[in-house]
Amino acid sequence: MTVMRSPEREMGAAARRLIEGPTCYIDGGWETGAGDQVLTSVNPTTTATIRDIPVASVGQAERAVLAARRAFDEGPWPKVTPRERSDLLLELADVMERNAEDLIEIVVTEVGAPVTLTRVMQIGMPIANLRWAAEMAIKGPQGGYEEALVPNLSEPASSSLLQRVPVGVVSGITGYNFPINSVIWKLGPGLAAGCTLVFKPSPRTPLSTMARVKMVEQVGLPPGVVNFVIGDTDAGEVLASHDAVDMVMFTGSLGVGRRIMQSAARTTKRLVLELGGKSATILLPGADIAELTGPSIMRWARNSGQGCGATTRTLVPRAAYDEYAASAGAYIENLHIGSPWDETTDLGPLIRAAQRDFVEGHVTRAVERGATLIAGGGRPDGFDGYFMNAALIGNVDNSDEISQEELFGPVGVLLPYDDVEQAIKIAHDSPYGLHGAVYGPPVEAYEVAKRLRTGAVSINGGGFMRPEGPWGGFRLSGMGREMGDDGYREFFQVKHIQWPMR
Repeated sequence: MTVMRSPEREMGAAARRLIEGPTCYIDGGWETGAGDQVLTSVNPTTTATIRDIPVASVGQAERAVLAARRAFDEGPWPKVTPRERSDLLLELADVMERNAEDLIEIVVTEVGAPVTLTRVMQIGMPIANLRWAAEMAIKGPQGGYEEALVPNLSEPASSSLLQRVPVGVVSGITGYNFPINSVIWKLGPGLAAGCTLVFKPSPRTPLSTMARVKMVEQVGLPPGVVNFVIGDTDAGEVLASHDAVDMVMFTGSLGVGRRIMQSAARTTKRLVLELGGKSATILLPGADIAELTGPSIMRWARNSGQGCGATTRTLVPRAAYDEYAASAGAYIENLHIGSPWDETTDLGPLIRAAQRDFVEGHVTRAVERGATLIAGGGRPDGFDGYFMNAALIGNVDNSDEISQEELFGPVGVLLPYDDVEQAIKIAHDSPYGLHGAVYGPPVEAYEVAKRLRTGAVSINGGGFMRPEGPWGGFRLSGMGREMGDDGYREFFQVKHIQWPMR
């Protein structure tokens, strides 16, 4: 791999102001975390400390939840019309667009995502999602805010309508890999529906979310409509279990998602959980290996593999295995790894040393058990940050640990198959079901895509993630959906109102 050693950029004064000062936003005001712990935000490219953050106390997390409850039950927010909610969301998108360069600086510094990816997916996509949410505020959920039913003419005759009302207070516990979009997928539709919200970001990337909340503050929402705490596990427990919370939304690991389910069970809260995946790419017989090697590798290497929908299992016809391996070796050798500020960088660092150790440990164990390192592997020289080279692993079975566990790193496995039925069987042989990709003749690829038990499938590269497309998974990948009509519907309860016909 080509190593890029461009000098690192210092964060500008405007971006720095967005991550300075008190770090908890409760009931319309900022305050310093009063907890016992201090969280350190680290630049994964250089390992330098960005800032130390006193975490929120349990009491602050509780006050944030109660502020959201009051704002939903008693404040002016319930009287705000759909058109007014839409206008606020459009203003929020405009604020974000005007401050896009500052947000890019913060995300590149805190996440380590390459600047080219950050512009489009970390910043551009959330802006588009906010504008979509503004449209949904006016459109309403499927069926509308009120939907008249056909009169029931049997005795006693009656008329009915369905009223769709906001679910209430929503807590959002978000992931580190796409920190702003992880918030916007909850914030935009939540505000569009008329909910109030409390957020706790990942402790690995809290400042990106904090900067976004400062922009929310600029649009003049009533106090308590949006609240934010940087906290530890205790604060997360409050957001997951508090009686005043109506719905919990979480993006992250399976283990944390299971704990959230247990915490929410006492009050049977609605849950929307996106818990990752171990997705598969299927290259159908006859697919152009040379043309498709690069796109199929970037589906698991992009953002240094830190993506829930990364298709880290690549399935190829057995007869094409050696050709793909050779092509992959050449492609991975030419990937650019290094400073995320370099416009030619393909892979930046992983988020932390512990995450890199976790990923490398899986590679080491796989090789010790007989796997082959087809391409890549190891660490690039000359970096202080948490870099590792992309690695493609072969001579493994789909039942092996490295083929079954989500790694969140730039590591893929190559698996041969004998016929398409076997390929589909291998793709389904996973506890997850979040995403899939199929390459090949369009008609054949479409037929395979329809059979895959995953929340989303991309055919021949698919396209850019679109707000209208719901995201979520089957099985251990979670429950519920975000974005699209199906995701918007999560923010509503439906009520049946009926009366006698006279």
